[in-house]
Amino acid sequence: MDKETMLQALKVDLGITTAVYDVRLAQFLESAKRAIEIEGINLTESISDANLIVMYAGWLWRKRDTGEGIPRSLRWMMNNRLFSQKLQED
Repeated sequence: MDKETMLQALKVDLGITTAVYDVRLAQFLESAKRAIEIEGINLTESISDANLIVMYAGWLWRKRDTGEGIPRSLRWMMNNRLFSQKLQED
């Protein structure tokens, strides 16, 4: 999934219809990607990895206001992705 498609997916997830936040949201997508990579996950160009980035970026955007911790479902997806990667490396 290319960056523009990921940006549009994030905007849909957040319910944002204007382009006013596009630059900021693109920064959140990049921050999400880096945070996931710091966890040890080697991201690919797959749709599932793109969706993981979009979900993480959505959480980053929402937590600005709420301060909520990472959702269990997102943590679960990241753990499964990392475990799958480690199994393939062995």
